Amino acid sequence: MGMLIEQNLLEQHNAGLLAGLNADYAALAGMLSRRGVDIETLTAHAQVFSVALPSWGAGTGGTRFARFPGKGEPRNVFEKLDDCAVIHQLTRATPGVSLHFPWDKISDTAALRETAHSYGLYFDLVNSNTFQDQAGQEHSYKYGSLTAVSAAARAQAVEHNIDCIELGRALGSQGLTVWIGDGANFPGQNNLRASLERYLDSMRSIYAALPADWQVYIEHKLFEPAFYATTIADWGTSFACAQQLGPKAKCLVDLGHHAPNTNIEMIVARLAQFGKLGGFHFNDSKYGDDDLDSGSINPFQLFLVFNELADAAAREGASFKTANMLDQSHNVTDPIESLMSSAVEVQRAYVQAALVDRVALRGFQESNDALQAAQTLKHAFRTDVSPILAMARWRSGGAIDPVAAYRHAGYRAKVAQARPAKAGASSSGIV
Repeated sequence: MGMLIEQNLLEQHNAGLLAGLNADYAALAGMLSRRGVDIETLTAHAQVFSVALPSWGAGTGGTRFARFPGKGEPRNVFEKLDDCAVIHQLTRATPGVSLHFPWDKISDTAALRETAHSYGLYFDLVNSNTFQDQAGQEHSYKYGSLTAVSAAARAQAVEHNIDCIELGRALGSQGLTVWIGDGANFPGQNNLRASLERYLDSMRSIYAALPADWQVYIEHKLFEPAFYATTIADWGTSFACAQQLGPKAKCLVDLGHHAPNTNIEMIVARLAQFGKLGGFHFNDSKYGDDDLDSGSINPFQLFLVFNELADAAAREGASFKTANMLDQSHNVTDPIESLMSSAVEVQRAYVQAALVDRVALRGFQESNDALQAAQTLKHAFRTDVSPILAMARWRSGGAIDPVAAYRHAGYRAKVAQARPAKAGASSSGIV
């Protein structure tokens, strides 16, 4: 079954931390009890949380200028699954894996699905790639893919997306994420309205190919590589296109794909209100499309996003759910460590949002008590729920401290020996 961390090593590491965890958990339980909150309810809440892993995130990222490969990075999709399995083994919060084609395309989908199942993993949304030219590709996407002036390039891009759907069906996925880099770098380069018309025409063909139980997720991105005008640049354009396409089209929110200081939580509320919130790519941003580790820059914003999700779930009940995935570029860290840390931070915001006293909050809102309404949110955000997260992991068979357990097991050193560096062999897919 691949290279999971040995159970005895994990149990040994947990044993050294369990007494401290029990003490911290008991202390937090007492504090929460005084607030009328049952810690066991929150722990069970944490245990059902999950966020999907990006297959490409298991490899070292990069920039437009360079990529510095890491030791033992995966060279193919099966080795990516090995790393994803370790992340889920330790965090117990990442059972889904999102594949990217053609980076992860293989002919034996049955073997890939069997390997994932053996690890307790499943395949989440699949992702298409028409923002790069691939070897042997007949028509270039240099001047656009789904929006290209060239009808042949558009047809090629549509065909690729439909192929992604077929691959996803074979793997048990139920959704396709479409992001395009199409746009313009100069005023006048494109007819802005005609570009969107071509996009919608292309997407209608993709939409028509969706199975009955599938959805297509439209991802918007403010800039790069189209620095003057990106065709799908904001949530408004994404929403309008999803409305035009039909009920199986939803909007995907990437936390990094907005201008600095954008009120992303309000975007989340608007899309949820009108039934078009499909899911998230979780990461963090300082300046623009940075793809930094989730919660590393603005954890309060992450909490506010989950506060809106908790509100939507309370309003709509079991019918409300989103497809959640991490989407990061790990340029200077061990990708496994960054993905584990990010999964924990997203789970943290999820649990903190459950701590919000919604009855009190609603009362303050209705009485126009702005300060106390804000303090109600801050009270939940400032609560350190780390013992809850650690207890949820331990009870589910994971690691009390995932990064420390990972280092204790020496996994990176082992895979570095099993995966010797070879020029051109990386399957990270970033650059």
